Amino acid sequence: MNWRSEHVWVELLKGSRKRGNFFWACILFLGSLGFLSVGASSYLGSGYDRFDRKEGIVRIFRWGFPGIKRRVFLQFLMRDIQSIRIQVKEGLYPRRILYMEIRGQGVIPLTRTDEKFFTPREIEQKAAELAYFLRVPIEVF
Repeated sequence: MNWRSEHVWVELLKGSRKRGNFFWACILFLGSLGFLSVGASSYLGSGYDRFDRKEGIVRIFRWGFPGIKRRVFLQFLMRDIQSIRIQVKEGLYPRRILYMEIRGQGVIPLTRTDEKFFTPREIEQKAAELAYFLRVPIEVF
């Protein structure tokens, strides 16, 4: 509907307030809540690494994302540990990750893969202490 006089002309335009736009705004809001809950749960999620020389067993426990398979629990014998590995990537996005190589199972990260707070000296110290405790060699790659 338009309104017009001698000095004023008003043209009404249909805005973006349509049902479809409200629907998509609600969908985006709910999706962002999903990302917020996953981010909060991964921040609060944690775990532990237990190395028991008396029993000869290593237990690794991590809290995963919410869901059916939220708990990650690995258990294996200490004699199956082949080595402790250190991965160091320098540059714009440096990464220093500590891994444990298991015979027949590949490598398992012991530090978070996005951990940027370890200095090279700290990651080497941690790897040396763990390798000494487990009596296995250290590999750097």
